Order: sequence, then C-alpha cells, then structure tokens
Amino acid sequence: MEEANSSEEFTFIQQEAFHLHLDTGTLTRVVVVITTSIFFIYVNSIMFLTLRSKATFSETSRYILFANMLLIDSVHLVGTTLLYAIGAAGFHLIKTVCALLTLMPATTYTTTPLNLAVMSLERYVAICFPLRHTEITTQRRTNIAIGLVWFFGSLNFIIDMFYITIKQPHSLTAVIPCTRPGLFPAKWHIQLGQGLNSFYFVVVVLTIIYTYIGIIVAARSVSTDKVSARKAHRTVLLHLIQLGLCLTSLLYGIFESMTVTTGSSMYYLQIVNFISLILLPRCLSPLIYGLRDNAFRPLFLRYFRCNFRKIRPDVLGQ
Repeated sequence: MEEANSSEEFTFIQQEAFHLHLDTGTLTRVVVVITTSIFFIYVNSIMFLTLRSKATFSETSRYILFANMLLIDSVHLVGTTLLYAIGAAGFHLIKTVCALLTLMPATTYTTTPLNLAVMSLERYVAICFPLRHTEITTQRRTNIAIGLVWFFGSLNFIIDMFYITIKQPHSLTAVIPCTRPGLFPAKWHIQLGQGLNSFYFVVVVLTIIYTYIGIIVAARSVSTDKVSARKAHRTVLLHLIQLGLCLTSLLYGIFESMTVTTGSSMYYLQIVNFISLILLPRCLSPLIYGLRDNAFRPLFLRYFRCNFRKIRPDVLGQ
C-alpha cells in the first residue's frame, strides 16, 4: 500500500513538474522571445569574439571590463529567456533546479550596475591620473575588481540559498512555479533583496556622478588632453544612460500585470513588453558602447558582416 502511495505521489510530482500549457498565444510568445534572444546573444558573441581577436583588447583594462559587460548581459539574456519560456509554458520545477536557473538573472541584474561603476572609475583614473593609469589599472587588479563585482552581485542570492539550505533543506525537493517569490516566499527575503539593490544602485550612481564631475574638472586643466577628456566624460555619461536602461526592467512587472488583465488576445503586448524592457536594453547597452570605440568598431563590423579584408583600426580607441 505504501509503495502504491509513493508511486502515485511520484507520478503527481512528475505531472506537476512537467505540466505544459500549449496554445497559439503561448507558442507565439515563446518562439518570438527565444528567436529575439538568440539574435541578441549572437551579436554579443560577435563582440566578444572581436575582443578576443587582438592582444591589445585582452590586456587593456577598459576592454577587459567591456568583455565582462558582454558576459554579464549574455548570461542575463539566457537566464531571463529560459525563465520567461518556463513561466509562459506553465512549467513547475523542483526548487533546486529553479534556484540554479534563477541564479543567473538574479546575479547579473546586480552585477551590471556594479560593472558600470568600475568602468567609470577606470576612465576617471585614465584622465585624472594619466601617468599612473597603467600602474593602477593592471590586468591583475582589473580581474580582482571583476571578481568582486560578481561576488557582491551574487551575495543576496547566496544568503537566501544558505538560509534555505540550513533551515529548510526539505523544501529543496518541492515542486514550485519557477519565480523569485516562489523560490523565496518569506517577506524578509524580499526586503533583503530590495535593501541590497537599493544600496548598490545608490553607490553606483554616486560613483558615476563623482567620476563625471572629476573628469570635467580635469578637462579644464592645461595639462590634460582635451580630446581624451571630452571622450571620457561622454563615456561616463553613457554609463549613466546604461544604468537607466538596467532600471527599465523594474517597469516590466507593472506593464506585465496591465497586459495580463486585458486577456489572452493581447498576448502580443506581453511580447513587446518583455523584448523592449528586458531583452533590448541588455543588447543596446554594450552595442552602443562598442560602436563608439574607434578601435573596436571596424573589427566588430568586419566580423559581423563576415568581411575578412584587412582593416587597420584606430588603436587609440575612445
């Protein structure tokens, strides 16, 4: 009898874990979102390949941080697309599997602004301390900064998972809708996440504003390269715009709830909402940054167009 009950329970869990709702609207949303995401990831991959094509890019701190930006945004695209497809299809997953999938977008959501802050500091050092720039922004120190960015970006998720593993280990095998509230339903989890994210964003905004003002002040100095300073403060201003693009994801939940209330016939609005507020900002941010760089742009266009003629890009960059 116990074996029969166990068998029935296991069958029920399988049905819940792989329950799929199929209809025209759902299939359309999933296919469009996945196709768009694949294209954006392809563009990011071409940019990453471009950065790996020259030793100068691999050894310069600015381009190392840019490569990290591409990695962060690509991981975020993959994670959010998977979660969107799972949610749209109505999958219920085992909590452990859901945690692994949620880890990617949860971490990269925070690491993006932190990486922008480090990139702004690098430009600040390049303009305000040009003679010590190479000494300060070594490849080793840049990699350490990237490691810290990923650590602080994943800190909130690590704390949440550590608590659940210690206090609620039995819940790790439960079958749940794969969402952040479903994974961490307690109120303090939400408050901790909001508190850390708010703190990080305040620190990032203050850092970018500080470096922007510092570069403008340095640009007025007689000994400063006016052209380089002008390009640097425009780059830092771009980082502030990129931070704004990151924040557009906060609007997704609001618009999503509005489109859901309109009914299933408005599924195309949900597609537009997800692409414009989640996917597009993560692709536009590194693309705009890369196309502004005089050293990077010719090589990127060469690889993107599959054009293998010889190009001699401007090695000075931005």
